[in-house]
Amino acid sequence: MHDLKSLRDQPEVFDRALARRGAAPVAAELLTQDRAIRALQTELQEQQAKRNALSKEIGRLRGSGGAAEALMAEVAALKIAMPAAEERLKGLQAALDEQLASLPNVLAEDVPDGRDETANQELRRWGSQRNFAFAPKEHDELGAGLGMDFGRGAKLSGARFVTLFGPLARLERALAALMLDIQTKEHGYTEVAVPLLVRDEAMYGTGQLPKFRDDSFQTTTGYWLIPTAEVALTNLVAGEILDAERLPLRYTACTPCFRSEAGAAGKDTKGMIRQHQFTKVELVSITLTEQSAAEHERMTGAAETILQRLELPYRVMLLSAGDTGFGARKTYDLEVWLPGQNAYREISSCSNCGDFQARRMRARYRTGGADRRTEFVHTLNGSGLAVGRTLIAVLENYQEADGSVTVPTALRPYLDGVERLTAHG
Repeated sequence: MHDLKSLRDQPEVFDRALARRGAAPVAAELLTQDRAIRALQTELQEQQAKRNALSKEIGRLRGSGGAAEALMAEVAALKIAMPAAEERLKGLQAALDEQLASLPNVLAEDVPDGRDETANQELRRWGSQRNFAFAPKEHDELGAGLGMDFGRGAKLSGARFVTLFGPLARLERALAALMLDIQTKEHGYTEVAVPLLVRDEAMYGTGQLPKFRDDSFQTTTGYWLIPTAEVALTNLVAGEILDAERLPLRYTACTPCFRSEAGAAGKDTKGMIRQHQFTKVELVSITLTEQSAAEHERMTGAAETILQRLELPYRVMLLSAGDTGFGARKTYDLEVWLPGQNAYREISSCSNCGDFQARRMRARYRTGGADRRTEFVHTLNGSGLAVGRTLIAVLENYQEADGSVTVPTALRPYLDGVERLTAHG
């Protein structure tokens, strides 16, 4: 959601920000709606004041034996006119709110211009790509001998589902445990077990509704399956006024995530890259305004730690204007090297949303000082990491010529010291 005061003060800045995302200017239209709402609000206030004054005068006239019929007729007319005006006001406000809710966040100044991912900027790389003495395989070919079964996933649920057996099911559990331990013990995140079903308000608060309704799954009773634990974790502070001294709050959760992938027809249909159900360790921070930029760098570093412990080569990308998500001001993507695909692929997105989500959630904090005023919190979210994609990266980077997979050193304590995954272990 956007700040109308800022829009009134600098409409050209607002339109310029939208233009960076390829959107048409709307400031003039929004301000016209805003003026109509404020004019109607003023009219209602004046009518209420007049009604109060007339009622007072009627009482005075009655007390003195005077005639009050004409004034009573005016009050009766106001009683009819005011509810109608209030309904018009509700309609105008709802229309403005709906349009504001459909508009993306204003980008940070240092986000590079560009229409799509081709304009993303590489900031740094970590790790060395392994030199294989054989042609490395892709994860789905490797996984077939280790317990990755797309046929049974499809039998149970259709396309874009997988079933993991034995070593791979255990590997997925080990990866999630490693991630949670690092994020809670080393980076100060509080682990939270959250509901997987949420109401409309929660999806609206983080920006999934109304724009991305078709990208999520909804039950017949109206609940939404979470597309990411970000929805539940961020909404923990919805409607609250927090003390500034409590911030930042840092939460993490490992959950299944559910996405319809409505906008991804034909993309990554092979393998586990893009599934309707996947597991992810999510990171969420709730901060003061002045903390969010530094927190963004910190969160990205926390996600990078996982890849470094697993010794997986990756690069950090600053997303361009055209590739930055709807609710984000600025996003870093971590892209892990997949030798089977001979490409870097996204494994984490870490985004600073500023006060965009907080305005939708009405989440604020109380400042210090004499005035003790309230301001909207800033929210950040990131993957720490996508567990399924990390499993893919481990398989492809640690594969051996015989189809087995060496277990990264950091994971061995979670697998009772097992050093290699084979078709029989």
